Parts: sequence; structure tokens; C-alpha cells
Amino acid sequence: MPRRILPILILALGVGIFVALKATRPAPHPVQPSERIWRIEVTDVRPAAHHPILTLFGQVEAPDRIQAAAPVAGRLLEVRVRDGERVAAGALLARLDPRDLQPRLTRAQADLEKERLKLVHDRQALEQEREILRLARQALERAETVQSKQLGSASSVDEAREQYARAQLSVMLREQSIAEHPARLASLESALAEAERDLARGTIRAPFEARIGVVEAAAGDQLQPNQTILTLYPLDGLYVRAKVPGVHSEELRAALTNGEQLTATGSHAGRPVTAVLERLSGEADARGVDALLRLAPESRLPLGAFVELRLERPPAPDTIALPFAALHGGDRIFAVRDGRLHGLRIERVGELDTGADEGRVLLRVPELQPGEPVMITHLPNALDTLKVEIVQ
Repeated sequence: MPRRILPILILALGVGIFVALKATRPAPHPVQPSERIWRIEVTDVRPAAHHPILTLFGQVEAPDRIQAAAPVAGRLLEVRVRDGERVAAGALLARLDPRDLQPRLTRAQADLEKERLKLVHDRQALEQEREILRLARQALERAETVQSKQLGSASSVDEAREQYARAQLSVMLREQSIAEHPARLASLESALAEAERDLARGTIRAPFEARIGVVEAAAGDQLQPNQTILTLYPLDGLYVRAKVPGVHSEELRAALTNGEQLTATGSHAGRPVTAVLERLSGEADARGVDALLRLAPESRLPLGAFVELRLERPPAPDTIALPFAALHGGDRIFAVRDGRLHGLRIERVGELDTGADEGRVLLRVPELQPGEPVMITHLPNALDTLKVEIVQ
């Protein structure tokens, strides 16, 4: 019996000790639930008028680019410039062989002088032909008188009439020639003017201070009429043609109509670039409207270069500038009210160029109170009523 009872006693003792320990254990302290506090940075903003920027990508072009061409067929005698050279106004660029141009001028001058001499001779001949006409009329009258007295033959009268008709025709042709003289003279003077013009154009000079674009011919080339010799463009006539999104076109057009000067800045090859919006194209496509921005003369950009510009748009009133990190979901920001976040809907106006590497976004927030702190720390889990602590 003792051997059978002993395991039962040991088990009962263990249970008793467990019950005693459980009954005498210390009571645990109650757990107080605590809310997590997020540490954030804020900024105080007040609505004001800001100039948003519009980033444009365009190509440099010269609407006033000139193509110097050969006025007539001839040989190119010399070319004094090369691609990319800067030339002053009036500088000699190229010259055609004058032996190809001078004969036309000499021939036109000779034809004009011949016509003037012809007028003098026609006037002298007209006087003589009118005298012959008077004598022929008298001879016809005598022949008719004699024939009426039955003293002469009819053939003599016919011969007198023929001579009179010939004299009339000569006078009429001479008078017509004199009457046509002004027209012939004008035509010959026009031909002389063309020959003088072509001779002058045979010496090609820069009409303004310019830069040479491309030289397409060399000395000794035989040129055809209107064949391009070289191109040049004014230094102060360079533009950047860029596409402006259609959503901004009416805003910019209205600013230009009101006389506002909108400036764009950028850089090319490490040098600053400045341009002023001058006009917008009258036609649009799916990508937007072409904008022409006049480059400052000191920009010195090569024709055809691609450049990025930041155009200053008209001022946007009642806007605030915040870092991009302040945006959450792209459509709201969070203000801090009584230590908790409060989401506010926004209207995105554009971007602000601060001159630093990191720009700012321009927003219009009707529900934001002036001077109210706005969170600029980007929290992926940000939501309304989230408790936060402002980092000073």
C-alpha cells in the first residue's frame, strides 16, 4: 500500500505547491495603452503672389537668316569668310568675277544710248517726211486738176495718189515710233537697272553685324543663277522655338497682350542664357503652341543648338511655396492643428524657381489659415488626426 500511495501523495503535493504559488503571486500592473507620436518638421506659410516657372525645351533658330546667292550665272572669284566667323556690317564676304557681269551692263548702256539717238533721228526724219507728204499732196492736187481738164491721163493721177499714200504711211510710222519711245526707253532703263543691280550684287557684303552659318561654295566654282554661296544671320536676331502646353498658351498670350515682359533663364555649355518671350504662334497641334523667345545678344548660342529654359509665368496670387516633400498623394498637404495632422485639398499652380538645386511647388489652398504650420516631412502613412510632435 505505501508504494501505491506514494506517487499519489507526490502528485498531490506538487498540485498543492502550484496552487499555493499561484495564489501568492504578485498582482501585475495594469498596461496603459500609449499612442505613437511622430516627429515632423513644419513651416509657416502665408499666401502671396508668386511667379511660377514653366520649363521649356527648344532649338535656336534665326528667322532673319539670309542666303547670299549668285544673281546670275558666273564664276566665283573669291570667298573671304569661313563657317562660324563673326563679321561686321559692310564687310566683304564674297565676290563674283566682274567679267561675267560687266558685259551685261555695257550692253544695256549701249542699248539705252542707241534708243536716245534714235529719238533724235526720228524727230529729224519726221520733219522731212512731213515735207514730202506736203509735196505729195500738192502733186496729187495738180494731177487731179490736169486730169479734170482732160489734159492728163488717169494713170498719172493714180501714181500721184500712190506717192501721197506712201508719204502718209511714212509719217504715221515715224510718229508711232516716236510715241513708243517712252515705253522702249523705260524697258531699256529697267534692263540697265537690272544689270547695275546684278553687278552690285556680285560683290556680297554683310548687311548687318552677323555670324556666318555655312559656306556652300568655293573660289573658282561656276555658279548658276540663285545658287547659294553662304548663309548668315544677325547676332541680335536669334530665337529659341519651344513648345508651350496648350493649358498655358492663353495665359501667356494674355500677358503679352497686356505688355508684360516674361523672362526665361537657362544655361548652355556652362554659360548663362537669357531670353524674353516675344510671341506665340497662331497655330497649334497636339503638343501645344510654338513660342518664340528672343535671346540676348550676349548669349552667343550657335544656330540649331538645343537649350533648356525656365520661363517665368505671370504672377499667381494667393499661392504658397512648399517643398515637394510636403505633397502627399499629389493632391493634398497636412496642416498641424492641436498637435494632430489635418489634411487639406490643394490646387497645384506650378513650380517656383528658388535658384537652389531643389525647387518648390506652388499651391493654392483655400482652407489654409495664414501662418498655420504645414508639415514638410513626407510621411508615407500620414493621415488625418495622426498625432505628431514638431521638431524645432
